Amino acid sequence: MDDQGQAEHEQISTSLEVEKLDTTLFRSKSLWLPIRGRGVFGGQVISQAVVSATNCVDPGFGLHSLHCYFLLSASPAIPILYHVEKLREGRSYTTRSVKAVQNGRVVFILLCSFQRPEPWQPSHQWPMPANVTPPEQCILEETRYEKLASTEDMKPKLRTVFLEYADERRRSPVAVKAVPDPGRTSADFPSVHMWWMKAKNIPKYEAPFQKAILGYMSDLHFIGVAATTLGLKRMSKGPDALAMMSTLDHSIYYYNDSFDCGDWLLYVILSPTAGEGRGVVHGRMYTRSGKLVAIMTQEGVVRADRRDPQKEQMKSKL
Repeated sequence: MDDQGQAEHEQISTSLEVEKLDTTLFRSKSLWLPIRGRGVFGGQVISQAVVSATNCVDPGFGLHSLHCYFLLSASPAIPILYHVEKLREGRSYTTRSVKAVQNGRVVFILLCSFQRPEPWQPSHQWPMPANVTPPEQCILEETRYEKLASTEDMKPKLRTVFLEYADERRRSPVAVKAVPDPGRTSADFPSVHMWWMKAKNIPKYEAPFQKAILGYMSDLHFIGVAATTLGLKRMSKGPDALAMMSTLDHSIYYYNDSFDCGDWLLYVILSPTAGEGRGVVHGRMYTRSGKLVAIMTQEGVVRADRRDPQKEQMKSKL
């Protein structure tokens, strides 16, 4: 791997694979730096940490939640070491922590909990949004970028950017389709964004690896909804230009063990608040049949291209 990173693997199993070095020590085999990304794709780090932790847990327990912090941007040029610590061994729940280390520095930490299944307990869920355009009627992201690139009077620099994104999405192990004009689910949630996602060409993996794949997918398009809700734009200039976007923390709650990431999952995302250079997003992921399988929350740095007025005023006085 060079300092510029490498292409995203076409197989999700390759992207998530880690090498076992010791009982509780694992090492990444590949790392992907997205185009114009600040560091290794966060979803890949989450998933590799989940795979590492799962390898250190009795298979009778299933992952039900994870909470993580991104501390430093990881380089794709150096493998990440995942140190798993066994924090608690209970009869119903067991807990693990994972420290991701690169160049002697902790770049990421994960706390995750596993539960012995209790399917006989009562349950409820929020319903899947109504009248969602099915995936068969939505277009792939690479197709959308190609159409944008072919727009008349498109600036050469922007055309190059769109074609780069199209190529990256085409080689991705995850197929993504935006749901056109998702509209409002209620007056309380005026800006809802939805995507259909699925892992390409995968066999019927068992639940533990399906959950790791979902962790990878959950970081796609997530914090970007906060920027979009604020009206910030990429590749733009002025006070509404997006100057920086980076994940701070990420949480997932799993509520199903029978979903298949090889079939389309609907990712419903909204941003309840943003300010102080930060934004929060909430996500729900449903199967095609409407089963709610996971809840996600993320906070990230979301900065517009604006300066602190007090500092600017001080400069003007000098």
